[in-house]
Amino acid sequence: MKIFGTDGVRGKAGVDITAMVALRLGIAAGLYFQKDSIGNRILVGKDTRRSGYMVENALVSGLTAVGMDVIQVGPMPTPAIAFLTEDMRCDAGIMISASHNPYYDNGIKFFDTHGFKLCEVKESEIENLYHSKDLERCYKTGMAIGSSKRIDDVIGRYIVHIKNSFPKHLTLQGVRIVLDCANGAAYKVAPSVFQELGADVIVLHDSPNGSNINENCGAMHPHVLSDEVKRMRADIGFGLDGDADRLIVVDNEGHLIDGDKLIGALALYQKKKHLLHNNGIVATLMSNIALEHFLKQHNIHMKRCNVGDKYVLQAMLQHGFNFGGEQSGHIIFSDFAKTGDGLVSALQVAALMLESNKQSKEILNPFILAPQKQSSMQIQKKPPLDSIQGLKEILNDIESHGIRHLIRYSGTENKIRILLEGDNETLLDTYHTQLQALFEKSLS
Repeated sequence: MKIFGTDGVRGKAGVDITAMVALRLGIAAGLYFQKDSIGNRILVGKDTRRSGYMVENALVSGLTAVGMDVIQVGPMPTPAIAFLTEDMRCDAGIMISASHNPYYDNGIKFFDTHGFKLCEVKESEIENLYHSKDLERCYKTGMAIGSSKRIDDVIGRYIVHIKNSFPKHLTLQGVRIVLDCANGAAYKVAPSVFQELGADVIVLHDSPNGSNINENCGAMHPHVLSDEVKRMRADIGFGLDGDADRLIVVDNEGHLIDGDKLIGALALYQKKKHLLHNNGIVATLMSNIALEHFLKQHNIHMKRCNVGDKYVLQAMLQHGFNFGGEQSGHIIFSDFAKTGDGLVSALQVAALMLESNKQSKEILNPFILAPQKQSSMQIQKKPPLDSIQGLKEILNDIESHGIRHLIRYSGTENKIRILLEGDNETLLDTYHTQLQALFEKSLS
């Protein structure tokens, strides 16, 4: 059975992600990373879910059982684990998080020694080891058993790294920012970064209790951030998700900024600063066609890739680009991070605002979006899309009207995602309703 999805292993804690699953994954990962080990050392971090204790302890037991030494850093953002893995010369990094999912889910993500998420081939090798019947024969004994220690002061390394991504000639002195930490992994790091750079920071949802991560807060519920920006008359609002690899932005009037508009504004800013490598960016199949047209007007190339920030980064490396992102808020500045990093992205938005000397509402609405209809539906099963009776006929009809479509299963949840894009909003609504009815009947 396949256990890896589009972003590591993820599922309901205690059902899909159990102590035994984490133990076996720890053993399998330890054996895999030992093959090319430098120091026999793996870094482990987590977000603020209650189940993180269970998963972390089981994972560490598995890793140490096969001779790996483990460094535990506690609650830290996913991009921090990617950075620290390389910075501390570890063989690999592991992040325990289900990102934007509710608290009752959890997940396990793997990074190689350079801080890159693992490709499918490497994940398959770990998966094969996970399913092996001979795992118990690999246990070490005596002094060959691994050790584990917790280090609490690495947060400072990451804060310094993040601050170095902000232009040195700028300061956030006098800028009022509302920051929603989603009761997640960045609840300590994020406020410190902005406060140390001089901002007047109003912090929301920085008191995790194990069950309130992403609950009516953060990137998944931006209305809270929007209301607070308006109430406090702030210059801008930043919202993170549970593991802080995603950013949403609210302008000074409380309007949520579309992710594609954010990517477009930042791409143009990077070009004007002569920081955009090979004059191009990567976006996903989900991105609005208006983004592509906007970039073309400014002579910026755009390449599309599959959904997932690791696919964005792979395409960036392939084309020699240093900037890319997803409509959902995963934005990668590869000069500073090897995965989506909400804090790096937020600081680049702040720099753009300062250097333009304009209000955020002016600089973050660079073009008008083409009409889109998007939704996610909860489903019970995931058969191949081409096996769903009637789907091909509807899609052929959709294409005959010049409507762009993307139908895909979520790689992290039991959901199917629908995207339709075209000029005629009435047709978009009609076909969207047809697709929802078909999937309700076929996949429930």
